[in-house]
Amino acid sequence: MTESIYQQIGGEAAVNAAVDVFYRKVLSDDSISGFFDDTDMDAQREKQKAFLTMVFGGPNEYSGKDLRTAHAKLVADGLNGSHFDAVAGHLQATLSELGVPENIAGEIMSIAASTKGDVLNQ
Repeated sequence: MTESIYQQIGGEAAVNAAVDVFYRKVLSDDSISGFFDDTDMDAQREKQKAFLTMVFGGPNEYSGKDLRTAHAKLVADGLNGSHFDAVAGHLQATLSELGVPENIAGEIMSIAASTKGDVLNQ
C-alpha cells in the first residue's frame, strides 16, 4: 500500500510547520494580506491544518465549510486569479523552504491547482 502524502511529508508535525510558514508568507504579502484583516488567524491556522491533513490522506477531523462557501465573501470582496496565484506561489515557496521532495511538492501543487475553480467560485 502506498503511503499518503500526509505520511510521506512527516504527518502532523510537517503539516503544522507548513501551515505556520505558509501563513507567515501570506500575511507579509501586501497584495493578499488584506483578505485576512478580519480573520482570527489562530482559528484559521487550525482549520487549515485540519483541511490539509484530510486532503493529504491523514485523519479526517475537518468540519469546516467547503471551499466554494468558505471563499464566497472573499470573491465578493474581489478575490481573483492573481490572488490565487500569489497564494499558490507562497505554498510552493513553503514546500521548498521545508525541503519537501520535488515529486511530493508537485502532487501538493496539483491538488492546490485543482481547487482554483471552487475557491474562485467559477
